[in-house]
Amino acid sequence: MKRFLLVMVLVGITILQFQPAVAQPNSFAFGQLESLQKAERRPVVVFISTDWCRYCSRMKLSTFRDEQVVKLLNTSFYFVFLNAEEKNDISFYGHTFKYRPTGNETGVHELAEQLGSVDGRLSYPTLSVLNADMEIIYQQGGFLSAKELVIILASVKKEQKK
Repeated sequence: MKRFLLVMVLVGITILQFQPAVAQPNSFAFGQLESLQKAERRPVVVFISTDWCRYCSRMKLSTFRDEQVVKLLNTSFYFVFLNAEEKNDISFYGHTFKYRPTGNETGVHELAEQLGSVDGRLSYPTLSVLNADMEIIYQQGGFLSAKELVIILASVKKEQKK
C-alpha cells in the first residue's frame, strides 16, 4: 500500500511538472513606474477592481490570461493591478493617495477614483490607459473580453507610435 501511494505521488508530481504555465502579464507597482519610464517610455494600463467584483475576477481569470493580451501588455505597456479598496497609501509621481472610508467597513482609494472615474462615476472593473506622461488617454468601464482588450491595446499602441 505504501509503495502504491509513493508511486501515485511521484506520478502526480511528474504530471504537474509538464503542465503548461498559465500566461500572466508582468504587473508593476505605482512606485516603480517613474523609474521604469526613465528606462523606457511606455503607456501604462491600470486595471481597477475589487475583491468582491465577479466581473473583475472573470477578467483576471480569462482576459488577462489570454496569450495575445499578455504578449501585448508585456512588450508594449506597463501594467498595474489596482484594488480600489486598497487601504495602504500609494505614492505616485510626487503625490500620496489615501484610502477614503465611505461608510461602515467600506471605502475607496483616492487613486482609484482619480484614474477610474468615468463621467464622475467609478464602476468595477475599469480599465484606464495612461500615456508615458501619466495622462489618461483611455478609460473603459465594465467587463472586457480578451478580443476587445487586444483591439484597445493595439489601437493605443498604434496611436502612441505617431
